[in-house]
Amino acid sequence: MSRSRPVIVVLGESADDRPPFLDALEGRADLRFTDAAGLGEAVQGAQALFLWDFFSTALSQVWEHCDGVEWIHVAAAGVDSLLFDELRDSEVTVTNARGTFDRPIAEFVLASVLAQAKLVHESYRLQQQHVWRHRETQGLAGSRALVIGTGAIGREIARLLRAVGMQVRGAGRTAREGDPDFGTVVASADLASEVGWCDHLINAAPLTPATTGLIDAEVLAAMKATAHLVNIGRGASVVEADLAAALAGGQIAGASLDVFEVEPLPADSPLWEAPGCVISAHMSGDVVGWRDTLARQFLANAERWLADEPLENVVDKQLGYVPGGAP
Repeated sequence: MSRSRPVIVVLGESADDRPPFLDALEGRADLRFTDAAGLGEAVQGAQALFLWDFFSTALSQVWEHCDGVEWIHVAAAGVDSLLFDELRDSEVTVTNARGTFDRPIAEFVLASVLAQAKLVHESYRLQQQHVWRHRETQGLAGSRALVIGTGAIGREIARLLRAVGMQVRGAGRTAREGDPDFGTVVASADLASEVGWCDHLINAAPLTPATTGLIDAEVLAAMKATAHLVNIGRGASVVEADLAAALAGGQIAGASLDVFEVEPLPADSPLWEAPGCVISAHMSGDVVGWRDTLARQFLANAERWLADEPLENVVDKQLGYVPGGAP
């Protein structure tokens, strides 16, 4: 490698927010730890940037100082917070945390589907009121799920839901048959004409111009009155005002939401009180030890970078995600 001691900048929420395991790079790279306020200075002369603070948008504000940067790694699956026009048009390679969150998020989705079908949340509310009320629940076998997003996370969701006997389809950029995980994939652009098929609509898509506002009043109106929406993708894929109105009007039975357009979800959001709405704090992929996994993933890619080997999880900056979700 031509660079004897390349500089890697690690952006954390604070300068003391340091990922574990990076001492393995000592002697081969100079590490600079910084927060957003110090990024403009820290990135000068650097060749690589590790966004440990993965929702930070600070890079766009200091891009003029990044002329030496050739590689950026984001400790997240979604890169919508990072990408801006100058970065998209540059030669800088962007990699992400693809693969880290697949199974935990799929388990979270299964838990959400089970809780909805088995009336778990309703049972808890009745318990708080000291009310004993016998009810009948829904079985999962034979029920239908439409998963928006046919990347790695969507595929793991499909595999897990199929394992409990559910029928699963995917929704992606192009319609097709014979997909190894989904069987049928419908076009996301035709979502309103497809959602009437499913009992559970699950958004696992990255945020792109095509998926922003994808689930709107038209789509919600086309869903079954008994249907359930799960969003573990990005909040801006759902028009939240339309969803709140649909829940209040009984157009759909419920929603399990882990992501929102503004986070934390503002206290005055109507979603807090919307009938059948269950809210979690962007935690679907965050199982115990997840930060260690993210740090090890970056370290493995840094080892490749230092050895001039091909990097894993290279993002197509125009698409906004790592292409090639099928196994």
